[in-house]
Amino acid sequence: MTSKKLVNSVAGCADDALAGLVACNPSLQLLQGHRVALRSDLDSLKGRVALLSGGGSGHEPAHAGFIGKGMLTGVIAGAVFTSPAVGSILAAIRAVAQAGTVGTLLIVKNYTGDRLNFGLAREQARAEGIPVEMVVVGDDSAFTVLKKAGRRGLCGTVLIHKVAGALAEAGVGLEEITDRVSVVATAMGTLGVSLSSCSVPGSKPTFELSADEVELGMGIHGEAGVRRIKMATADEIVALMLDHMTSSSNVSHVPVQSGSSVVLMVNNLGGLSFLELGIIADATVRSLEGRGVKIARALVGTFMSALEMPGISLTLLLVDEPLLELIDAETTASAWPNVARVWVTGRKRSRAAPTEPLVAPDSTTAAGAASRQMVLVLERVCTTLLGLEERLNALDRAAGDGDCGTTHSRAARAIQGWLKEGPPPASPAQLLSKLSFLLLEKMGGSSGAPGPPQLYGLFLTAAAQPLKAKTDLPAWSAAMDAGLEAMQKYGKAAPGDRTMLDSLWAAGQELQAWKSPGANLLQILTKAVKSAEAAAEATKNMEAGAGRASYISSARLNQPDPGAVAAAAILRAILEVLQSQGV
Repeated sequence: MTSKKLVNSVAGCADDALAGLVACNPSLQLLQGHRVALRSDLDSLKGRVALLSGGGSGHEPAHAGFIGKGMLTGVIAGAVFTSPAVGSILAAIRAVAQAGTVGTLLIVKNYTGDRLNFGLAREQARAEGIPVEMVVVGDDSAFTVLKKAGRRGLCGTVLIHKVAGALAEAGVGLEEITDRVSVVATAMGTLGVSLSSCSVPGSKPTFELSADEVELGMGIHGEAGVRRIKMATADEIVALMLDHMTSSSNVSHVPVQSGSSVVLMVNNLGGLSFLELGIIADATVRSLEGRGVKIARALVGTFMSALEMPGISLTLLLVDEPLLELIDAETTASAWPNVARVWVTGRKRSRAAPTEPLVAPDSTTAAGAASRQMVLVLERVCTTLLGLEERLNALDRAAGDGDCGTTHSRAARAIQGWLKEGPPPASPAQLLSKLSFLLLEKMGGSSGAPGPPQLYGLFLTAAAQPLKAKTDLPAWSAAMDAGLEAMQKYGKAAPGDRTMLDSLWAAGQELQAWKSPGANLLQILTKAVKSAEAAAEATKNMEAGAGRASYISSARLNQPDPGAVAAAAILRAILEVLQSQGV
């Protein structure tokens, strides 16, 4: 079965892709009648060397993404994974020559078709009197025994584009550019690894891998690599790649050793997530620096892909300061990254965390009694939540993830661990603020719409503010108001949306009575808890208007909201402790 592709037609996909790039980039133009993209300011290159490259399509952004001042003058594209036509290569050479350039350098990846077609076009152009040179790049470090065809051209070719482009922009002549980049090309190596193959539009995947296998040393056209290895961690795979690339027993190795300075390229082969790319980049930097290698620059992104192949390639280029200046030279090429001109190795990568504001301890007798009461309340809340774990998870499964109980249990265990470290603050404001930070750090939970950690954190942080000045019953009622307001403001939930807010809102309406002179704490709190429990039960008849459950058909939500149940249970636990203490 062929893979699905977002194309208009298999036959026209290469033309459409190049046309799309040119349509969105005013600095590029198509050469009529050919699959060729050129700088739109060719006339500004009079008296300078032109740089042309190319190859099969399917490697985007290579090569057309690297057209621009300071890099390539133009690119000739073939069909997917197919060398470009000789006639189009010759047309591109003629176009830049007729624009007044003083010579053309062809930068070609080492593949038979590319060598033959670019070579033939070069000979025809030279026969017409156009000065043309050609550099064939072979940076593949996969093969331990050299093949007759030589090393394949891979992502390191992009660095040759950059170096040659900087030299051409500086006005260096054709012969000198050719000589210098030829030397640079011998000082680098590239190795790829992939989780699976890719598929040419209209075709099946080029090779198959088992679920526990990865391919090491494959090319950029879907061809199989040098060996298959078992799936491993990112650190282990990167270490294996670097060992293979730098081993002196490998005839195609790059001679990187302790003390070497390198430019590193971490290249997405097309289908790897940015998350994985970052993990691989981190592993590579750590591994290289652990070997004593100094990283001058690190380029991370998609530079030369193999359609949708989910894999990466690593390129190492040995550099000195003069070469680094060429890498750093300015370019307008859209696919070249904006890399800081600062050494990666030796740079401080973290800064100290901000200090928390100092809070004076309250050591009065009353404070000690209040602190002990807080411990009893928190312990009861934790015990209650741990006992509800399975029920809350079961209720939450109606919305898809089923982790509400686990999330609340994680919070309970975090609070229990915190209580073992010492007595909690006696100040209610300090206590609520500390609990907010603790829950946000330890509770975890779902992404997307605000989950329990964020909502509890918002509630507690806001509720703490009115309690800084006073801690009487009106202040506690105001704290409840402030917490509810923050939850609605940032969580976008409202009463009736089938969330934990329903329970808390019902309780908050009853706690308004605390603001009246002579209010009875326990009588009003008892009414508030009963209202919260009734509201939680009522959520089973509500249509979800916020949170993850809002994406689920209301017909499936025939159970109360787990967050509302948990909130009501917390209020019940607080009430029972205060009743037992005879408050």
